[in-house]
Amino acid sequence: MFILHDSMAVTQKFSCQVEQLLDHGDHVHTVVLRPSRRVPRFHPGQFLHLAIDSYDPTGFWPDSRAFSIASPPTERNRIRISYSVQGRFTTRMEKELVEGGEVWVKMPYGKFLVDASTDVVILAGGTGITAFIGFLERLQPNGQRVHLTYGARTRDLLIYKESILDCMERVPALDVCFFIERGHENKAAEDLPGQHEHQGRVSVASAWPRIPRPLEATYYIAGPPAMLDTVSQDLRARGIAQKAINIDAWE
Repeated sequence: MFILHDSMAVTQKFSCQVEQLLDHGDHVHTVVLRPSRRVPRFHPGQFLHLAIDSYDPTGFWPDSRAFSIASPPTERNRIRISYSVQGRFTTRMEKELVEGGEVWVKMPYGKFLVDASTDVVILAGGTGITAFIGFLERLQPNGQRVHLTYGARTRDLLIYKESILDCMERVPALDVCFFIERGHENKAAEDLPGQHEHQGRVSVASAWPRIPRPLEATYYIAGPPAMLDTVSQDLRARGIAQKAINIDAWE
């Protein structure tokens, strides 16, 4: 169930300076942009279009790709995105983006907004977690129950783990489980309640036992296409209504 707002911000186009490039390894990157104007208001879960080539406002918008906005809506002077190299455009980003360089952005777009009135179950794989960071950072200590299952190929690629752990300390109702596909080491002594690491991939089976009333929750899924298909099919097989399953599938 997408939540529609009556006062969505008007889409704007503006240039940005590449302020910081973070290489997480295994062709996964984070980009921090300094916009040439204040970032237009947006909601957690919305996305932007990023263009590498120069743009003349009197001409056509250049080739671009969509990326979830990982920075919080309260941050009006920076924009953060994360991406995994998957095709021609992200290959160009990995090769051509340099700190101090210029890119163009148009935003905000999208209605992948979390319904805060119900118990929320989030299943995120890889950089799909970026669609939820803004929502998680705005959770209130006395808010609704949120169950997050977040996985990546390796521990180093759980690039938003520290941010999520910070949210857990502030929000008792946030239940988190991390999954890593390879390179797992058992560090149970370092685990906090609700944030244990496990070997394997994000799945409905791993999240299901932690959800008190699974048929009453709303589900949000973001990640690689194969994961989206598998998770959504499993939810339907377990009796979850289609309207309760929300998929971030613009990539």
